[in-house]
Amino acid sequence: MKRIIITAAFFMATLAIQAQVKTPQASPKAELEQVVGLTQVELDYSRPSSKGRAVFGELVPYGKVWRTGANANTTISFGDDVVIDGKTLKKGKYALYTLPKADSWDVIFYTDTNNWGTPEKWDDSKVALRTTVKPETLGRKVETFTIAVNNIDNDNGSLEISWEKTLVAVKFTVPTQKIAMKSIEGALAGPTGNDYFSSAQYYYQSGGDMNKALEWVNKAVAMEKEAPFWYLRLKSLIQAKLGDKKGAIETAKLSQASAEKANNADYVKMNKDSILEWSKK
Repeated sequence: MKRIIITAAFFMATLAIQAQVKTPQASPKAELEQVVGLTQVELDYSRPSSKGRAVFGELVPYGKVWRTGANANTTISFGDDVVIDGKTLKKGKYALYTLPKADSWDVIFYTDTNNWGTPEKWDDSKVALRTTVKPETLGRKVETFTIAVNNIDNDNGSLEISWEKTLVAVKFTVPTQKIAMKSIEGALAGPTGNDYFSSAQYYYQSGGDMNKALEWVNKAVAMEKEAPFWYLRLKSLIQAKLGDKKGAIETAKLSQASAEKANNADYVKMNKDSILEWSKK
């Protein structure tokens, strides 16, 4: 029995030592965030090294879909719709696959990002976009597989895949002008009712100038055809804090009626409780 206990203790100690051992990954993980124009682009992939091996046509066979990296899916995310080769790729996250050939590469954006390597069963309906590009020969050797976003200007970027002496570049166009114009038009049109409401709410919650908070919430209410019950609720709270209990009760009644119309029991109760409280003082 004693021998069994000693053996078990030795086994557990060995496991504990093994759990503390740290060694470098063969294909270390990399993450990249890059803004192109006004569009966020994110890459998540693992980086194998050639280590003296011939890569394309050998380690990575021609004519076969490649995971484009190592380990789990290489993924790319676009914060806005982008255009590649005249085709729109919707904003979102994609697995990045490639089909290398000696004289051309297919670059594939695949909607299922939960595979380890390539999918067990390829599904063409999950191909969001596929484009063909010509590989370039580099004058230097790239030891470690690299994906980068380069050649950036306000409207374009280039997704660059490089390893060994091969470079594959996929140009994409981002909707910078559309986003910028929308932002400019919104700013020139002035603040919205929600902007005024949020500002008043912040002042109320942080103990700011209540007169200014009341001014802003009044503007928020005035900008709406039918003021939402949460706008009116905030206004009543600000009025009460300013000592205007009569005005607060009148506004709370309006908020309560609006909340009843929207079947929001929480706001109905909050307004009833406040009206009762303010009526006693």
